Amino acid sequence: MIVAIIYLLLIVVSILLTVQSAHVLYLMLYTWDRADAERKARAPDEFLPPQISFSVLLPARHEEDVIQSTIERVVRANYPAELLEVFVICSQDDDGTIKKAEEKIDDLKRKGLHNVRVVVFDDKPINKPHGLNTALPHTANQVVTIFDAEDDIHPEIFSLVNTVMVQEKVKVVQAGVQLMNYESNWYSTLNVLEYFFWFKSRLHYHAHYGSIPLGGNTVFFARELLLRLGGWDDRNLTEDADMGLRISAMGERVRVVYDDRYVTKEETPPTLGHFIRQRTRWSQGFMQTLKKGTWKKMPTRKQRWLAFYVLVFPRGQALLGIYLPISLGMILILKVPVLIALCSYLPVLLLAAHFLVQAVGLYEFTGAHGLEASPKALVRMAIAWFPFQMVLAYAALRAMRREMLGRHDWEKTQHVGAHRTTTEEAESRVG
Repeated sequence: MIVAIIYLLLIVVSILLTVQSAHVLYLMLYTWDRADAERKARAPDEFLPPQISFSVLLPARHEEDVIQSTIERVVRANYPAELLEVFVICSQDDDGTIKKAEEKIDDLKRKGLHNVRVVVFDDKPINKPHGLNTALPHTANQVVTIFDAEDDIHPEIFSLVNTVMVQEKVKVVQAGVQLMNYESNWYSTLNVLEYFFWFKSRLHYHAHYGSIPLGGNTVFFARELLLRLGGWDDRNLTEDADMGLRISAMGERVRVVYDDRYVTKEETPPTLGHFIRQRTRWSQGFMQTLKKGTWKKMPTRKQRWLAFYVLVFPRGQALLGIYLPISLGMILILKVPVLIALCSYLPVLLLAAHFLVQAVGLYEFTGAHGLEASPKALVRMAIAWFPFQMVLAYAALRAMRREMLGRHDWEKTQHVGAHRTTTEEAESRVG
């Protein structure tokens, strides 16, 4: 009897994992599989003259090493300075970042640029969404956008969004974000490819069905829409995903643009500890958003199901982390009938397909950005694949524990500017 139950569980879990893996694979390849989706994802071929004014929010905490370069890139964008205003947002205790930002602002004023200022808040919680809510009343332009303190934006990003918003009459645009330093450490290649497939393919699927968890930066909102929504939920650790689902529940259309030429460039977390803390925050934020229940207000069953599927995923990831070592042990120890053995290997075949797609994605990513994918990178990716899944599962379990303990403090991710080195290498190679 016990053996029969084990066989039944093995078959059920294997089928569930196979279906889940096949679905994720479909989402990874969505824009490649659908010509119309690929066409909709592109940036316009030509840009309209500037019409829309932008308020740029730059939340920063202990970002002394990168904030000045980021301010410089934003104000030097190829867009009229009179249509841009920039707010660097800091908590009062962050003297280092405030000092560096003010030094840069003084330097810009000497060069005739007066559209940057620092907004300081001294109340809690000290986190990104609270900072955004503090700065929002200071904004005056038509569209509000967010960049992170380490972001390298493309000089044409405002012209791109100006064109899309004017031509398509949309109030929300999510443009592409891409991690760049794929060779920095053992997990960076897989982390870079997560972003690559998420922004280049999967988000377009979510936008098409009107159920989209937005990213945390390079996202543009009509200011009046943000005011109508009451700003961000400053108790939510993934305020960006929560905002996207609230907008989806309103029936507001979101346009996603991913064009390799115009992506905002970022870096992978510099250490495994920072990577785990970042992923823990994301997983816990999804759990908070699931519990909050905004997704239940979406008008169609398809939208609700898609939102639920995304938000519940960290819990599935935690269970997968428990199941994977057990399944390996069963493969080595348990002798099962041939049919059940074949069934249990179905998820393995899908995982092999995942790896092949990621390998192709690595060459496409590097080719698009003037980098070179080496066979060594592929080998390292193959070796790192299983440990990477276990790290993600550990982060999901850690998020569940924090959520049960009621711990919602913001664990900051350190930024060191590693993506800027990678970009400079690519530019020198192209040059």
